[in-house]
Amino acid sequence: MKDTKIQWHPGFVAAMNLELAASREGLIFEKEYNLNTKPLEIDLLIIKKESGVKIENEIGKIFRGHNILEYKSPEDHLDIDAFYKAGAYASLYKSYGKVSDGIKAEDITVSLVRDARPDKLFRYFEKKEYQVSNPAKGIYYIKGKVLFPTQIIVTRELPKGTHTWLRALSGELDQEDVRELVNRVRSLNGKQDRELADSVLNISVEANRQMIREMRRDADMYEALMEILEPGIQIRVDEGVRKGMQQGMQQGLQQGMQQGLQQGLQQGIEGTVELLRDFGVEDEKIKQAIMKKYKISGKEAEKYL
Repeated sequence: MKDTKIQWHPGFVAAMNLELAASREGLIFEKEYNLNTKPLEIDLLIIKKESGVKIENEIGKIFRGHNILEYKSPEDHLDIDAFYKAGAYASLYKSYGKVSDGIKAEDITVSLVRDARPDKLFRYFEKKEYQVSNPAKGIYYIKGKVLFPTQIIVTRELPKGTHTWLRALSGELDQEDVRELVNRVRSLNGKQDRELADSVLNISVEANRQMIREMRRDADMYEALMEILEPGIQIRVDEGVRKGMQQGMQQGLQQGMQQGLQQGLQQGIEGTVELLRDFGVEDEKIKQAIMKKYKISGKEAEKYL
């Protein structure tokens, strides 16, 4: 599989939704909230439907009516300029209220989320005499020279087992982390939660390929992981068939439909082979898998290996 830039932000939105699942009914999640022009975009805006909504999760303890969340992927820097930018977004959000002072400053919070602790930024806070407190593991409140209540969430420091979803957004997971994540995904029943969890899991798998390959020695866990990922493989297959049919139909009705179906089938098989190889599955096992899944002969299957 070709290396592609990992899309961390959709996983972050899904993880926050799962983190705050107990309070979800009282919250509105607005991902990529547009402030005015396209470049001015908040990663996630969480609005309380009612002021009395209680959030038990430590991450949401600081929340008020309007909560701006900015996520920094493992490749992104969280420096003083990024810190000020998040505060500026909150200021712009306040200023764009429908009426003057329609959104009260005291009703806004800012949260910055990152995998690793931004040590350089914390040294800046110390030098400039900001007040930094640590009310819970992995959560830091920043006070002093800020316009709004502000927290920095270091996901790597969050307790294991308590904040599985946010901790999963890392390229530094160990096998214990993956087992915890897989077990949490398998324990979910609701369609919405499963879809959100799949988004987080797919990013975790993409970011931790080598470690996932090593896990194939644990047959039970590896089988469970592949079982969870199978719907994603099927989506890829279905998409390949759909695109193939569209291209084929442009070439002409019956013949085109037949060509389209064949092309879509090829794309589906190639996508499955590519994914299984990426997980280190041996060719003979891949051959058996695609023979069974696509009802093709051994000779036909060998063409894709």
